[in-house]
Amino acid sequence: MSATLIPISGLQVASRKDMGEAMAQGGGCSSGSCGSSQGPADMDPETWAKVKDHPCYSEEAHHYFARMHVAVAPACNIQCNYCNRKYDCANESRPGVVSERLTPEQAARKVLAVATSVPQLSVLGIAGPGDAAYDWRRTKATFDLVSKDLPDIKLCLSSNGLALPDHIDEIVAMNIDHVTITINAIDPEIGQHIYPWIFYDGKRRTGIEAATILRDRQMLSLEMLKARGVLVKVNSVLIPGINDEHLIEVNKAVKARGAFLHNIMPLISDPAHGTHFGLTGQRGPTGAELKKVQDACAGGANLMRHCRQCRADAVGLLGEDRGQDFTLDKLPEVIADASEARTAYRDWVAEERRDRAAAAAQAEATVAETGKSTLFAVCTRGSGRINMHFGKVTEFQIYEADAEGIRFVGHRRADNYCLGGHGDKARMDEILRVLEDVPYVLCSKIGAGPKKRLAEAGIEAIDGLAQDYIETAIAAVLHSKTARPGRTAESA
Repeated sequence: MSATLIPISGLQVASRKDMGEAMAQGGGCSSGSCGSSQGPADMDPETWAKVKDHPCYSEEAHHYFARMHVAVAPACNIQCNYCNRKYDCANESRPGVVSERLTPEQAARKVLAVATSVPQLSVLGIAGPGDAAYDWRRTKATFDLVSKDLPDIKLCLSSNGLALPDHIDEIVAMNIDHVTITINAIDPEIGQHIYPWIFYDGKRRTGIEAATILRDRQMLSLEMLKARGVLVKVNSVLIPGINDEHLIEVNKAVKARGAFLHNIMPLISDPAHGTHFGLTGQRGPTGAELKKVQDACAGGANLMRHCRQCRADAVGLLGEDRGQDFTLDKLPEVIADASEARTAYRDWVAEERRDRAAAAAQAEATVAETGKSTLFAVCTRGSGRINMHFGKVTEFQIYEADAEGIRFVGHRRADNYCLGGHGDKARMDEILRVLEDVPYVLCSKIGAGPKKRLAEAGIEAIDGLAQDYIETAIAAVLHSKTARPGRTAESA
């Protein structure tokens, strides 16, 4: 690896070992969507080159690479019952929320500042806070400016699909090879309960007519993008009692039209957000309900399970948001790019990936002998390692191990237990609820109090495998429980 000094969260690191330690201290994925678990052996080289550094399109990449969204597209052509586009909501993490609306020029300057400070940055996306394809003038102007100064940063956009067919040629010409379309229903009878209205062809439309037009335009968008070689991720919001069972049909439909990934994500429903669903009492799904629908889609379109439902101005690795570190008033007057740091970082990731792949293969061979399906809640801040204190976790990455191997199956959010050095009982109660079906928690460290509470709930917390790769740690636990009874995982 190059000897170039690489700034990671304010640290200067030169070696591969130093890089790993810096990320473990807080420069990596602080909580850890969205993407495929497939690797280079599972796809053609051209496709792998597109997804290997994209944290939303590769589950593996989200351990290493950061994304950035810029809020330059406020206009939208549909209304969703789960959406309320809000501004100045720095503490609210969900799609459609931003603290700053930017002009294309402001956005390009901000992207350059982030790229200089965050060598993990690999992707710039435009996801609103309205619709990137409908507010196309601002979207295109932003991408043109960024691609001129930062040609190594991938470009992607998210859209509801209604206006997408009008811009396919421009998307291809601009080398945008990742597009996300939100498709919540293919049956207009169901769609009309999700979308109050759309604005299309100069007219506001409602009911079955609106849902039918939207469905047809979404399917057309997917087919056109697939034909032009653009990778398409389909997002679907799971709304219990409305489209939960129907999403299996959506999965089949988008697979038939060539979607690269299907991301089924939970409805975020809270009256405080001011959405129609929130105000009318429509609940979101539980973690178990979400997993049930995802599992029912097995064999269909490849599923993405690590989405974080990011804000429209998110900055950082998935699961973290450093957007408030890069508001316009905090940007330096003079910004010089540091492309060599991004290159050096990507070289480090390539080496780390090789080591982790070898370790994971050996671990999966060990796990295959156990057979029984077991869930693990992992405390990690990135690099695919057990490297986070239990008390600081705001989400747990959930892994499943069985005869087929070890795989990431999702994440579950919960407020961090530790506040100012003291545990919070209410937060611990919520953590126990979130992890009720998980027998093991893997963390770098945990206090005696929360460890006891977990044990009383039938959950074993293990902190003796800190800094191990997630896969090797899981294999060590299962091996200690089956091959050598009586030996604790902490000594494995």
